Amino acid sequence: MADAIIDCRGLKCPLPVLRLEKQLAAARPGAQFVMLATDPVARVDIPLHCTQNGHACTLHAAGDELRFTIVKGGAPAP
Repeated sequence: MADAIIDCRGLKCPLPVLRLEKQLAAARPGAQFVMLATDPVARVDIPLHCTQNGHACTLHAAGDELRFTIVKGGAPAP
């Protein structure tokens, strides 16, 4: 189950990445997020941002809506 849903539908680059960064900064390692987006550029930007910062990301597309499941990387807190 996701810790939060980040609704970025209707937002254009770079806002989806900026909103994701804000959520990740406040989250513990292992936290899971679902991000909803409609900007086609997010299909590239979100997975790339996650890869570069050590987070897991999977994408499911349905029509124009993109659904990313993101798990914050890093060592889990004891």
